[in-house]
Parts: sequence; structure tokens; C-alpha cells
Amino acid sequence: MTYWTLNAFFLLPALIVAVAAVVVLRGRERRVALAAAGGAAVVVLVLTAVFDSLMIAAGLFSYAPELISGVFVGLAPLEDFAYPVAAVLLLPSLWILLGERKRKRP
Repeated sequence: MTYWTLNAFFLLPALIVAVAAVVVLRGRERRVALAAAGGAAVVVLVLTAVFDSLMIAAGLFSYAPELISGVFVGLAPLEDFAYPVAAVLLLPSLWILLGERKRKRP
């Protein structure tokens, strides 16, 4: 099993939940949520690139070359960024969807 196959188990459900959250939001609320998620994604991805590269350089962990795509950002393989992307998609989306229930109660 490649890392992309493993990542699909996290990314696909996160994407489905994110789409559901975007559908629930309307107008300005949607634009603000998307801008906030985009800003968070940039920060998390930059931090992942920096700190994962440092940890790989220090020899804390490594990847089997035959299981990765061979595309790197710094020393981190592209597959390493799937979990931060899943977190950026899933956490705000759950907040939106679960918060919606609370707001609708009288």
C-alpha cells in the first residue's frame, strides 16, 4: 500500500465533510469561512514543510522510497502534507456543521 492509498482514507471523508459544510453556509459567512480555512491551510502547510524537513534531516523518521511519489517540498515528500490538509478541511467543517445544530435550537 502506498502512502497515497493510505492518505485517501483520511482525505476523502474530510473532503466530503468540507463540501457539506460549504453547502450549509451562505453568502458572506461562506466567504469568511473559506478565507479563514485558506489562511489556516497556508500556515499549516508552511509549518509542515519546515518542521517535517527538520525532523527528516535529524533522522527522526524516513519514508520508503518505493511507497512515495518522489515529489518533495524541502525534505518532506508530498504525501506528508495529506494529514495537515485533512485537518484543515475536517476541523473547521465539523465546527460549522455541529455549530449549525446548536444555532437552530430555540
